[in-house]
Parts: sequence; C-alpha cells; structure tokens
Amino acid sequence: MRTRLAIKTHALLERFFPERRLFLRSDNDTRFIRLKSGTQAVAFLGAAGVVSWTIIATAILLMDSIGSGNFREQARREQITYQQRLNALSSERDTRASEAVAAQNRFNAALRQISVMQSELLDSETRRRELETGIDVIQETLRNTMKERELVGDRLAALEEQIEGGETVASASVGSDSTLNILSDALAATAAERDQVVADAQDALIRAAEMQAEIESMEDKNDRIFRQLEEAMTVSVKPLDKMFKAAGMNPDTILRQVRKGYSGQGGPLTPLSFTTRGSEPTEDTNRANSILGQMDRLNLYRIAAEKAPFASPLKDKFRFTSGFGYRWGRLHAGTDFAAPHGTPIYSTADGVVIHAGWSSGYGRLVKIQHEFGIETRYAHMSKIRVKVGQRVSRGQRVGDMGNTGRSTGTHLHYEVRVGGKPVNPMIYIKAANDVF
Repeated sequence: MRTRLAIKTHALLERFFPERRLFLRSDNDTRFIRLKSGTQAVAFLGAAGVVSWTIIATAILLMDSIGSGNFREQARREQITYQQRLNALSSERDTRASEAVAAQNRFNAALRQISVMQSELLDSETRRRELETGIDVIQETLRNTMKERELVGDRLAALEEQIEGGETVASASVGSDSTLNILSDALAATAAERDQVVADAQDALIRAAEMQAEIESMEDKNDRIFRQLEEAMTVSVKPLDKMFKAAGMNPDTILRQVRKGYSGQGGPLTPLSFTTRGSEPTEDTNRANSILGQMDRLNLYRIAAEKAPFASPLKDKFRFTSGFGYRWGRLHAGTDFAAPHGTPIYSTADGVVIHAGWSSGYGRLVKIQHEFGIETRYAHMSKIRVKVGQRVSRGQRVGDMGNTGRSTGTHLHYEVRVGGKPVNPMIYIKAANDVF
C-alpha cells in the first residue's frame, strides 16, 4: 500500500517537477548535478514560503505605518486642543487674579470708609449725648425759673395787700412816707425780677427749639450714616459667608472656633451703651450694636480666612496639568500645576510645618498643619526652604518647583486634606477667587 502511494506521489512530482540535470563544464571535464523531483518540490515550497512571508510582513508594516501616522496625527491634534484649553484656563486664571486684586482693593477701601464712618458715628453719638444733657439742664432751669416766677407773683400779691392796708394806717401813723418809699422800691425790684425771669424763660424756650432742630438734623445725618454702614457690612460679609459655605465649612462653627482661640489681633468689638438711667436702649443704639456685631464678624472672618487655604500656591504663570479625581482606577488626591523648574511655591495659609523632607513617591515634600483640622501638601520640590516646627504665614515661600519622586515632569502636586481625608483644592481656590 505504501509502495503504491509512494509511486503515485513520485509520478505527481515527476509531472510538475521532472527530473533535471545541471551540467558544469570545464576545460578538461564535464560534470552534472542531478535535481530530483523531491528536491525541486522542497526548493519550490521553500521559495514560495519566503515570498509569502515577505508579502505578508510588508503588508503588515504598511498597515502599521499608516495606522501609526493616523494615530500620531490624532494625538497631535488632541495635544494642540489640550494646549489651547490650558492656555484659555491660564488666561482665565490671570483675569480672575486681576479681578481678585481689584476686589481686594475695593474691600480695603470699604474697610477704611467703615472705620471713618464708625468714628463719625461715635462722635455724633457723643455730641447727641451732650445735647441731651444740655436739654435736661435747660429744662431743669426752666422749671426752676417758673417756680421762681410763681413765688415772685405771690410776693407781689402780698405786697399789694400790704400797700392797700398801709394806706389806712398811714393816715394815722407818723413816718408813713418812709414806709411807702420802701414798699415802692420793693415792688419795683420785684417787677424787674419778674420781667427778667420771663425773659430768661423765653430765651430758654428759643434755645430748646434750636437744640431740638439740631438734634433732628443730627438724627437724619446719623440715619444716613447707619444706612451706609449697614450696606457696607452687607456687601462685605455676605461674600465671605458664601466663600466659607462654598468650601464646605460652616461659617458659624468656624467663627466660634476663631473666637474661642482668639489671639488678640484687633479684639472683638464691645457693644455701645449710651444710657445711664436704666432704660431700654434706643433704636439707634440697637442699630449701632448690630453694625458693630457685623464688623466683629468681618474681623473674625478676616482671621479665619488667613488660617484656611483660600489662596493659590503659585504666584507666577502656570498651567493646570491634572485635576483632583480618579485616574486609571486610583485616586489622584490633589491638583498639579506645571511651571518652569525652580518656580517659587508659597504657603496658602498660616500654619506650622509638620514635615519637610523626602517622602517616597512625593519626592521632596512639605506638609503644613493649619487651623480647623486642615493640612496642605506641596510635593515634587527641587528645594525645601522651611523646617519642621517652623511657623509660616500665607504667602511665605516654602520651596521651589521640581521633578523629584514619582513624577513625569517638572510640576507641583498640591493637596488639601481635612481631617486626614483629601478634598479638591480647587474648591478653596475657586471660592477665594469668587470673593477676592
């Protein structure tokens, strides 16, 4: 069976690949090489395999080249789009920074105006108190004058009775002329005293009317000052309320903590008290105390804002390269800022340095502990400029931007942690930009 199959296979090969001889002739001899059918078939299959592999490999290379070109072109277009978005964000950030500076200037101007208005308010309340005291004195003088007038009238009536009784006595007594002269002089003096008392009373009434008109004018002026102060307080305090709420911080809780641990900068404002008679405070006093309460709240907000990271860690131009959130299934716990190597990095709030050195993937790392359980981290630095235990203020330089640790390029990795848990730093930066 195998012999018959071998004969058929050989016959098939002979049909397509007949046996050939390859002659090699020299000057003295002639030789030949015998090419069997099997040898030719193997050579043919080998050559066909090489050609096929060459064709397939060439096609794969061409397809890969075409695909790579399209991918590179798409990546380039996406890179250009991303760069344009980054430039737009950088421009918007610069605009917001300019607006923040302008808003801060307006805020400072409002504070100066409020200080001037407060001084005017206190001066006007002092003058008003003096006028009230003067009116009380005038009213007391007027009452005493009226009593003296009544006494003079009684004395005058008694003298007239004495004069009428003295006429009958004078006709029978000696020296009546002298008595009449004394009585006449007393009557004239009493009449003059009465006229003077009436004139003083009229002057007192005129002065009281003038003082009442002055008090009414001062009340109108005080009302205008109160309205301006109330409007200024509303404009100044409400944005700060909104800023803390936008950062997820309860304003009342924050202010209680600031007041509890108050360090003495400025001091809480004391309510006004203009009455010493034990009566209820006036409406103006209540309004003034309300304004002082708002000013105290504004002062506490100022202290709290310095202690919370409501600022950007960079002052030079930069671009955002990566935001807060999950990437490839892992949490990116901060925001990345790209800028040239050595760009200054600043603390975003007052606090104490709790770490300044190398930390695994963070590279050169600075950690700052702030109030309200907030911690900020500044990673991948090329140089650290603070030490552990050092107190820093907002805007103080803590290091230089670099590329240390697990990093693919020069940038700052900035984190904000509340109670040990990472939160999006842009919440604080954006909340501050909306106010300042």
